[in-house]
Amino acid sequence: MSLTTLLVFAGALLMAAGSPGPSIAALVARVLSRGPRDVLPFLAAMWIGEGVWLTCAVAGLAAIAESFHVAFVAIKWLGVAYLAYLAWKMWFAPIGESEASLPEARSGLKLFFAGLTVTLGNPKIMMFYVALLPAIVDLGAVTVLGWAELVATMFVVLVVIDLAWVLLAARARRFLKSPRAVRIANRIGAGTMAGAAAAIATR
Repeated sequence: MSLTTLLVFAGALLMAAGSPGPSIAALVARVLSRGPRDVLPFLAAMWIGEGVWLTCAVAGLAAIAESFHVAFVAIKWLGVAYLAYLAWKMWFAPIGESEASLPEARSGLKLFFAGLTVTLGNPKIMMFYVALLPAIVDLGAVTVLGWAELVATMFVVLVVIDLAWVLLAARARRFLKSPRAVRIANRIGAGTMAGAAAAIATR
């Protein structure tokens, strides 16, 4: 695949993924409420989810979406339900909880599940790969090597964008010194997470 095609794809993905959407809202809300320490499983799931959509597009998304329509709808509503659950947990999170305490053993798996369902059920991400990608790349001519180059480019762009959002949210969280400020951040995070769930549910 030509360098020009990869650069155009990277630029389009940079604009699409860099603009706030349900996935970014959920990521920022998580960092604001709990910090960046244990957010890697959520990020990894987001990147894998986008890789799944990219692979589906290259392999022939229309046929795949038709065959697995019920599964995608189920994933969407699982993501909505889990985001709503996380929003509820954030809203009522105890303020005095120590940041030094270790996360529960299953939290990494839960975060991975949340990131995967949010990404696979996100209409914004789906439409990027369904509607825009075919206008950038001749999907009929993509070889296995070309697919690998697209995936690698996608991962580089997403890592840069998502880690930038994590860094910004983590820096904002440093200003939360008083219990009242922490409570406000938790409520904002909960509202943002609930908004992400509503955005996915209504599209």
